Amino acid sequence: MTQFTQILYDVTEGIATITLNRPAKMNAFTGTMQRELVAAFDLADADDAVRAVIVTGSGERAFCAGADLTPDDGHDPFASSEAVADLSDIRVRDTGGLVTLRIYRSAKPVIGAINGAAVGIGVTMQLPMDIRLASTSARFGLVFARRGIVPEAASSWFLPRIVGMPQALEWCMTGRVFDAEEALRGGLVRSLHAPEDLIGAARALAREIAQNTSAVSVAMTRAMLWRLSAQGHPMAAHRIDSRAIYRLSKGVDAKEGVASFLEKRAPTYPGKVSSDMPDFYPWWDEPDWG
Repeated sequence: MTQFTQILYDVTEGIATITLNRPAKMNAFTGTMQRELVAAFDLADADDAVRAVIVTGSGERAFCAGADLTPDDGHDPFASSEAVADLSDIRVRDTGGLVTLRIYRSAKPVIGAINGAAVGIGVTMQLPMDIRLASTSARFGLVFARRGIVPEAASSWFLPRIVGMPQALEWCMTGRVFDAEEALRGGLVRSLHAPEDLIGAARALAREIAQNTSAVSVAMTRAMLWRLSAQGHPMAAHRIDSRAIYRLSKGVDAKEGVASFLEKRAPTYPGKVSSDMPDFYPWWDEPDWG
């Protein structure tokens, strides 16, 4: 098992829980945390026993208080190890974007359990997660304009898709910190929970997915919704969903889905993401950096 120093990784009941684990620093983001998060999502995707992923923070104060501006691992909090001395060079990469793009590529559904302060990358890393639940004590801040920088982690792509352009513009241009109620009203989070109930609510949602759905169907659906909703015409979706529903309808999970429904019993889907995805998956070419 991969050894982590700034996150915790645990799998129980088919649910992988990734915990940002620098409570003394309010789980502030570093280059080490970035690499460990990517590695944890690699582990979750490679493990057919994992049906859902929960991401949360250690302690009661913070989910992630943003980039650690004085990281103890010696890494620039804003640029990856691919960065070069000439800042005009297009090889300079934002470390937050490496995390959000990895979460975007996840084959497993991802649930954010936002337990406290979430500022900067603490907000933007949530955006490619599929469902976000928050503690009533959580606070959010897209504070970049108040630091003389800009939103990162591909949030200019993700945020308007989640909350709409007017809300995205207001939060980013004011840079203000807002409470959990405003996050709920603005559509950033799905529901609010007492701090002591947050993880239980996230796990209940993860179990609902794990116990009732086909892993292959969920992985395919996640990829289709994230990628096809951004296309310029619904014909792009029609091409893929026509092929997908035809292929999956011939598979073992569809047989089990119909049988369990007719027999009025809980399903036991045999399909595995590692081996039973449709033969044309992935249908997209992953863009290269450069």
